[in-house]
Amino acid sequence: MKNLTYILAFLYSIVIFPQNDTIFEQGNTLYNEGKYAEAIDNYVAILETENHSAELYFNLANAHYKLNNIAPSIYFYEKALQLSPNDNEIKNNMAFAKNMTIDAIDVIPETGISKLIKNTTNMMSFDAWAKTSVIFVLCFVLLFLIYYFAYSTINKRLAFIGSISSLVLLCLSLSFTFHKFNIDKKNKPAIVFAQESKIKSEPNSRSEESFRLHEGTKVQVLDTINNWKKIKLADGKTGWVSSNDIKMLSDF
Repeated sequence: MKNLTYILAFLYSIVIFPQNDTIFEQGNTLYNEGKYAEAIDNYVAILETENHSAELYFNLANAHYKLNNIAPSIYFYEKALQLSPNDNEIKNNMAFAKNMTIDAIDVIPETGISKLIKNTTNMMSFDAWAKTSVIFVLCFVLLFLIYYFAYSTINKRLAFIGSISSLVLLCLSLSFTFHKFNIDKKNKPAIVFAQESKIKSEPNSRSEESFRLHEGTKVQVLDTINNWKKIKLADGKTGWVSSNDIKMLSDF
């Protein structure tokens, strides 16, 4: 049964991937001809085969931007950045899309040590920090063995200093690894898709309205109760929004 699964997966990749390339090129042609809605249909058809790439999301976002679809354009730019976080072209285009949003939300700046720790932690992904920790473990073990078996006093001293340094760097990298894990675990961004959404003080439609948000605004989801999600804005404001009004960026 397992071999049959592998065979089917192999055949699926042989048939579907070439088709996706063709559909992608057709979508690009339609985009260049100014047929943005038709291009979107082609790009979405590729997504339905569970084929995700930064380039696909980027082109999909560009097509929505051309049609002035604020929320979808920002949503797909954000998706593209998740897969290619250092792409300046994606960042620049998303900045243009965000200029179309209504809500002006001030970002609370981080300062001092907390900013330094966060920036350092976000320099690499969780997997990259974990791999770095493994490298420092291997360095520590190797240098400790050299120290243990070395005859020369100089070699012992150098190996000892190197092993201690590796141990310190290991502790630091492990700290950043766990910190990155916690950041990623708490990071649940979403984009407001409703043209106008009433944010409530409690998770029900009868509660008092706290404020309103409009399409394209990015929020952080803190909690979920039934069909309501507790959100937090970049300026620190919190409230409850209907799950139907937002779309999670973690959804692939």
